[in-house]
Amino acid sequence: MASIKESLSGKLRQYGIIGALVVVVVIFEIMTNGRLLLPDNVASLIGQNAYVLILSIGMVMVIIAGHIDLSVGSQVAFIGGVLGWAMYHWRWPWPAAVALALAIGLAVGAWHGFWVAYVRIPAFIVTLAGMLVFRGLAIVIAGFTMAGFPGGFVKISSGSLPHFLGYAGDFDGVTMMIGVVGVAGMVFAQMRSRATQVKHGIAPEPMAVAVIRLAVISGLALFLTSLLARSSGGTPILLVIVGGLILIYSFVLNRTVFGRHVYAIGGNLNAAILSGINTARTNFVIFLHMGILCAIAAVAVVSRAGAATAVAGANYELDAIAACFIGGTAVTGGIGRVSGAMVGALIMGVLNMGLSICGVPSAWQQVVKGLVLLAAVAFDLVSKRRSKVA
Repeated sequence: MASIKESLSGKLRQYGIIGALVVVVVIFEIMTNGRLLLPDNVASLIGQNAYVLILSIGMVMVIIAGHIDLSVGSQVAFIGGVLGWAMYHWRWPWPAAVALALAIGLAVGAWHGFWVAYVRIPAFIVTLAGMLVFRGLAIVIAGFTMAGFPGGFVKISSGSLPHFLGYAGDFDGVTMMIGVVGVAGMVFAQMRSRATQVKHGIAPEPMAVAVIRLAVISGLALFLTSLLARSSGGTPILLVIVGGLILIYSFVLNRTVFGRHVYAIGGNLNAAILSGINTARTNFVIFLHMGILCAIAAVAVVSRAGAATAVAGANYELDAIAACFIGGTAVTGGIGRVSGAMVGALIMGVLNMGLSICGVPSAWQQVVKGLVLLAAVAFDLVSKRRSKVA
């Protein structure tokens, strides 16, 4: 009975996060006189927030395992600096430079993972040191702005998928196809999961609730698809990259042994050790993934800016951490979902764009984001205390 109650509580929290996103969007759509959801603004929202979406995928794993990573912004600046150096000074082809960036991200993740997993220094200290080290290296490498990169590289952030299916009125056929296939896949996966629960004697949520939930989420997804289909570019390449990462890491966390170990370590470290989980190896791999995702974020940031600079990545770690906590990841570890972190990142992105359209100064935008983060964490802690009392 307790597990069922926890499961229902978790699902209600997920629905609440999605509901909060819808409320925020509606409020700013009214405040901006309908400008927030203009098709090109929606596409711009994805491009502007791609870095936080990518970093939040890794950060949610780190937090679930009971750690924190304060260095991701500095990693983005450092890796982006090396990426820019390879293309600007060495004249490397951009695919080779991107491969180098991914390799460096892997090395940085291994560096952090070694100290956290095997030397057992708290991740807070290790990544705080990393924040200073890699910011300093970024200044050394990208002390002056490097720009003028190949067009193919710049298109990673500015380009869209080809319109090979043509248009149906104002709607891009490729974008609509992706949206419809994505929604169909989501419905199929949910129904399959429900059938598996029934097969193993696990009571699923009521069918009416499942149908309503799927209808709402599908409707929102198709609405977003229709907006993107009417944008000037259609489906951004960055959206495809982010979508692929979301699918991969959702599968990794929910369907693999490694994912179960991550949750076990964050839920109860001593129990995880007694159950035979190699906690050191799991923690090491977590930071490897974080390093790779920082490299991908660096590629997105440098491509979007069209330049590599040492000041890139400022406060990115705070945005990623805030997205995770707003998205329902537990401060104490053991609880969190990639999908929740994505919704949290979108809430942050909508706040940024909506406040900017309304002409709110950047200083007050920071104030609003800080209050939203505080409210999200407070809500999480209070709801947990009430569930324990109940």
